Amino acid sequence: MTAEIVVETTAGQIRGIRDRGVEIFKGIPYAEPPLGELRFRPPRKPEPWAGVRDALEYGNMAVQSQNVFALPDDLLRIFTLAGKQKLDEDCLYLNVWTSGREGAHRPVLFWCHGGAFITGSGSSPWSDGANLCRLDDVVVVSFNHRLGVLGYLHLEDTAEGFEHAGLAGMLDIIAALQWVRDNIARFGGDPNNVTIFGESGGGAKVSVLMAMPPARGLFHKAIIQSGPAVQMANREDGTRTARQVLDHLGLDAADAGKLRELPAAKLLEAQVKVLAGVSRAAFADRRRLGFNPVIDGALFPGGPFAPDAPLPSINVPLMIGSNKDEMTLFLGHMPWVADATFESLPESLRPYLGARAADIVAVYRKAQPRLRPDEIAIAIVSDQGIRAPSLLIAERKLAQKAAPVFVYLFAWETPVLGGRLRSCHTLEIPFVFSNLDTAELTGDDPGRLALGETMSRTWIAFAKRGDPNHPGLPVWPTYSPHLRATMIFDTVCHLDIDPLGPERRVWETKQ
Repeated sequence: MTAEIVVETTAGQIRGIRDRGVEIFKGIPYAEPPLGELRFRPPRKPEPWAGVRDALEYGNMAVQSQNVFALPDDLLRIFTLAGKQKLDEDCLYLNVWTSGREGAHRPVLFWCHGGAFITGSGSSPWSDGANLCRLDDVVVVSFNHRLGVLGYLHLEDTAEGFEHAGLAGMLDIIAALQWVRDNIARFGGDPNNVTIFGESGGGAKVSVLMAMPPARGLFHKAIIQSGPAVQMANREDGTRTARQVLDHLGLDAADAGKLRELPAAKLLEAQVKVLAGVSRAAFADRRRLGFNPVIDGALFPGGPFAPDAPLPSINVPLMIGSNKDEMTLFLGHMPWVADATFESLPESLRPYLGARAADIVAVYRKAQPRLRPDEIAIAIVSDQGIRAPSLLIAERKLAQKAAPVFVYLFAWETPVLGGRLRSCHTLEIPFVFSNLDTAELTGDDPGRLALGETMSRTWIAFAKRGDPNHPGLPVWPTYSPHLRATMIFDTVCHLDIDPLGPERRVWETKQ
């Protein structure tokens, strides 16, 4: 049974529903629609409204292309990482789930959706916050923000009137965090206990927020799930991308103002053309190419974790981790992986590893002699792209000697599609949110449900205290360069000391 409820926010009253013990509010505007003259500009607070506004449906999703990662049809059918709402520039909306509005003491979990800054939404059924609220006394927030060319086009050094356009999407996220600061107590949340967390591109957003002075004090803990961002685009990188967009649209710098007049579909076409070139670029430079937050030296001074951990978040506890077989999602179906032999691997991996390819393959084969060639390939590119930079972030954060760091490895393997995905990228999301019943990716083995509850309670414990330990988990010490204590999330969770150590050391010489 559902019941309607009304809450007063700083911009006006909103109407939500109560469903099975959880109060739910969707599609709340946290900023003015960034349309017309507001396109590419920093977000503005929403205009107040009269009467009661319905907050019963998700808001529009940001303008984006479909299937940007070129997944095959059998994968697309079981991945629901975005919602099904309309794509529109008018997309600055957030959603709130709360276990109750009495008091203002509940920890707030602020979810940053994935999608590499170009796709995704806060309305995926995997990240519905209701089950977390049913599990414990918490508040969950998700949101949409500007993506791609509309969120990260650095024209500041090319044309006038585009100050901070290369950070517009990140400034949207900060505006959503400011909304939380100003309003979340009305939903039973504690504005002084906010945990930002995200997976993949969402983890990269968490990484960037940790380095942005305007976000300081708006969050108090951080979780990066398979989304380490060590180095983002600099001004030269961003300017190069912006000029490519202008070229594809037949504009020069003097005509940049016309970008506010063109249909969003035209801008998206230019984005697709730019990204077609990026897809052929070096894998290691992917965060610096295409549409990403641009280091401007002011709002985003540097890094976020290069050459050191950022100072704005020095006192923020961090939990960070990766999945054992991340890249099966993106590369497992590629012929060079699926048909790999040990003889073909060094040459196939040369675009990723350069002259070190044969040596790295040899290290992995010695460390894991039972793995097939395709599994060795996935292990290498997964470690290079996600696990190694995650551990680098952990170590640089530890070097500040100011806040604890906890490291995990998600190793549970999904049985779907004949088991070929193993512990793939994104697989942990429905476990974290206790949404396993609606996530086809996880299969239907009842044994997975216990791991889901364990992981949900782990994330909640960290949000409450900055420490993920709870009675359902083995004792989990903080990470250190000496022991490298790592929680392994699997059917049976256990602590490991420096798991996959020889493989980890491969990447140390490159960092």
